[in-house]
Amino acid sequence: MSTIAISSIEIRENGVAWIIGANTKVIEVALDHLAHGWSPEEIFFQHYGQLSLAQIHAALAYYYEHQPEFDAEIKAQLDEVEELRKLAGESPGRKRLRALGLLS
Repeated sequence: MSTIAISSIEIRENGVAWIIGANTKVIEVALDHLAHGWSPEEIFFQHYGQLSLAQIHAALAYYYEHQPEFDAEIKAQLDEVEELRKLAGESPGRKRLRALGLLS
């Protein structure tokens, strides 16, 4: 019996996992699944067929094989966004809505 390893994922110089043959990072597919609860079929539909089901399944498999690292990266990105949001303060649009009594 022989073993065949098939991979649709490549790790680039900066350590980021990309789907081979697509301009899509593995973390983007994982976020579609986590944030929206999308199945591989729904991800396929939402990406207008730019990714094959095989590529999507490979990305999700890679995510689950490396879930602690990906989850740490996702948390770090969310923390950075939250910090930047705090530094930016309230947007002019929100200020106007608050002044009109449309926000509490």
